[in-house]
Amino acid sequence: MSLTAERAALAYRRHHRLRRTAALRLLVAETRPAPASFVLPVFVDARIDAPSPIASLPGHSRWPVARVAEVGERAARAGIGGLLLFGLPQEKDDRGETAADPLGPVPAALRLLRARTPDLVLAADVCLCEYTSHGHCGVLNGEAIDNDATLPLLAGAAVEYARAGADLVAPSDMMDGRVAAIRDALDHASFSETAILSYSAKFASAYYGPFREAADCAPSFGDRSSYQMDPPNAREALAEIASDIDEGADGVMVKPAGPYLDVLARARERFDVPLASYQVSGEYAALHAAAQRGWLDLRRAALESLTGIARAGADVIVTYFALDAAAWLAER
Repeated sequence: MSLTAERAALAYRRHHRLRRTAALRLLVAETRPAPASFVLPVFVDARIDAPSPIASLPGHSRWPVARVAEVGERAARAGIGGLLLFGLPQEKDDRGETAADPLGPVPAALRLLRARTPDLVLAADVCLCEYTSHGHCGVLNGEAIDNDATLPLLAGAAVEYARAGADLVAPSDMMDGRVAAIRDALDHASFSETAILSYSAKFASAYYGPFREAADCAPSFGDRSSYQMDPPNAREALAEIASDIDEGADGVMVKPAGPYLDVLARARERFDVPLASYQVSGEYAALHAAAQRGWLDLRRAALESLTGIARAGADVIVTYFALDAAAWLAER
């Protein structure tokens, strides 16, 4: 073989040249999750006076209104994009009407956070499940959800959250028509600048267990499969997203994140609005449980999972790892 032929035979592409050092890998990284894209879920509990640790969400607590600014200030220092607030009220009723109480935990927390962390994006989850005595996400007619009777209650809650200082309201109930109802209510209440980030493709998932403990919102009977999405259906998820955009959603969400990265990627290809995904409580708890048993490295696994969500197309990642991930990324 001639020297030229020998050189040609050896001239295959050496892909690993740019993987040789950590600095090279970081330089050419195609996906770069950043703290500014993270949103931290926060549970505000009107019934407590001191933070109450959540056993199934290591490192997280329910917060009293008076101390919730501590979380906001820590998030602001870490450069996290924002907070997503969930409320646990003093009392519940069968219609969830306390979701719209202007003195309830979420409006009170929003006012305090807006004063103490004015530059932090504040989002409020809009749903009735934490406020209903039965734990379902809307008004019941017998044991069935009454979609249309639920809409005014969701809209009323969204208006109160906007009045208290929310930048975003985030309906997670999965009622049909709720984005249009909320947009109309916000506009008529002179909150046309308040944005809607809709949980458009929220699946009836087994991964919500720790959240239901944290928010005290497990259904007292049945499940939510009649109104949350059926896990096998990706095309239907895209239809749900399209409907919410048509109704006025400013951004849309796929939830959970990890098991539905295919839906997230398809949504990214089709829609040009801001796209969020929620790495839910069960995903977070599972990684912690495995790490506690020495089965994986928590830091590496968490950052890998967040990178996968970003790579699939999420502009915004709601994650319980937000504070930890921000610190880990700063160390790189």
